[in-house]
Amino acid sequence: MKNEIHKKVLSEYFEQILNGSKTFELRLADWGINEGDILVLDEINSQTKKPTGRSIRKKAGYILKTKDLKLFSKEEVNQYGYQIISLLDEDTV
Repeated sequence: MKNEIHKKVLSEYFEQILNGSKTFELRLADWGINEGDILVLDEINSQTKKPTGRSIRKKAGYILKTKDLKLFSKEEVNQYGYQIISLLDEDTV
C-alpha cells in the first residue's frame, strides 16, 4: 500500500515545482518515504509561513539517503558541500 505524505513547501519552491523547473526535493531524512508513495506538497507563504491553500501531488521516484553514504571524505564535504542535480531528458527545454 502506498502512503500519502503531506509536507510544507515555501512559495518560491512551490512555483518552481509547478512550472516543472524543480524536479527534485531535498529533505531532512527524519521521516519515511518509499518509491511510489504520494508526496503532497502544501504551499506556505514564504514571509508569513501560513498555508496558501495550494498543493501539488507528486509520486516519489528514486530516493537517495545520504547518512551512511561514503562517497566523499568529510574534508571534501566541508570544503565543497553537495550539489543536487536534476536529470532531464536532453530535449527538455
